[in-house]
Amino acid sequence: MDNGCIILSTLKTIIQEMSMIKIYEGERISQGAEIHVGCAGLLFDENHEKFLLTKRADNGQWCIPGGHMEPGESVAETVIREILEETGLEVEIVKLIGVYSSPHIKVEYQPGQSMQPVVFNFELRQVGGELGTSDEVTEYGFFSLEELENIDFMSIHKQRIIDALANSDKTFIR
Repeated sequence: MDNGCIILSTLKTIIQEMSMIKIYEGERISQGAEIHVGCAGLLFDENHEKFLLTKRADNGQWCIPGGHMEPGESVAETVIREILEETGLEVEIVKLIGVYSSPHIKVEYQPGQSMQPVVFNFELRQVGGELGTSDEVTEYGFFSLEELENIDFMSIHKQRIIDALANSDKTFIR
């Protein structure tokens, strides 16, 4: 391996380490953190038993696809854009499953930059596109709740999945 390859490999490792997401949980731990609005979307198989998860490129963990709301967007536009960017799928909203804003969760995207997420979690239906990977997603797959025990999964997403599988007419506020 020449010096150029070693330097490139070292830079990739440094970038990956800098972008590692860290999740902290504790009593009112998000005090002092910024508030960030995000949207996530669950797509189910035809039996409503398995759901689409994506494997993040930045930390290697499986999660519900979604992301941050950008200025000038609605939450509906955000989830539709994020799913398209991450998976290549065109979707429509079936329903709002829940809103998640626990003050007991803090997410650190970079050292010294933390946030309390406020997430709108939607059930979605595919209307077009082709499922694939992206710059943000290295793998995708459909999983059951039981299969989460066998993968490196972002644990703060589990309640959102449980709520979605309840298939309730009410919106969960957590």
